[in-house]
Amino acid sequence: MPLLELDHVSYSYHSKSGETYALSDISFQVEKGEFIAVTGPSGCGKSTLLSLISGLIAPNEGTIRLNGSSRYRETTNIGYMLQKDHLFEWRSVYRNVVLGLEIQHRLNEETDKHVREMLETYGLSRFADARPSELSGGMRQRAALIRTLALDPELLLLDEPFSALDFQTRLSVCDDVASILEKEKKTALLVTHDLSEAVSMADRVLVLSSRPARLRRILDIRYDKPKMTPLEKRSAPEFQKYFNLLWKELNAHE
Repeated sequence: MPLLELDHVSYSYHSKSGETYALSDISFQVEKGEFIAVTGPSGCGKSTLLSLISGLIAPNEGTIRLNGSSRYRETTNIGYMLQKDHLFEWRSVYRNVVLGLEIQHRLNEETDKHVREMLETYGLSRFADARPSELSGGMRQRAALIRTLALDPELLLLDEPFSALDFQTRLSVCDDVASILEKEKKTALLVTHDLSEAVSMADRVLVLSSRPARLRRILDIRYDKPKMTPLEKRSAPEFQKYFNLLWKELNAHE
């Protein structure tokens, strides 16, 4: 059974000026442990897709199932990591990381131990009492990811989480995030404009058309050498092939 299944999902916005179609007849599945990237033209509805999956909005047509149930908000814990880290300056790094646990009244000896282990494993333990302003951009994103993982989500939604970082930091953070998600055995869906990011991080890439977005293509990403980091994949011969395929697909109907 797939962890996530979208079955002929469509969505449109309604306003005083009329109806705006955002997504049309979207169908795909995500298996447990997969890393899926979603790309497409600006404004095509990629972030709307994540909002639908997270349950923030409901589709006009079609069904979204998690663990086989359409009542996913009651049965599946979903983590959502946004473009900005949204760390609170008046809280220490540790207090930021446990914020979700505090809100859900789940901060106890066991969850505290897990959080502190993640801070140690991912190089932030010595900054646990620091303020967010004392961290680099990459460290802030690691803290935001640990905050999301602290709630032990079954599905992780990543909405362009690297877009605010400079190029060098993005490369490093992509490696960090991929390593953390693999170690924590998480299923993830990444929205990105960066084709290099998609090709170097994902198991499959979903290509959306212009609005109203349709699923134009699903591209399987396979590298001959196993266990490569995203940075190492950028130097592999397969990388350029997949990048060119995506580039042509996105520009075919422009």
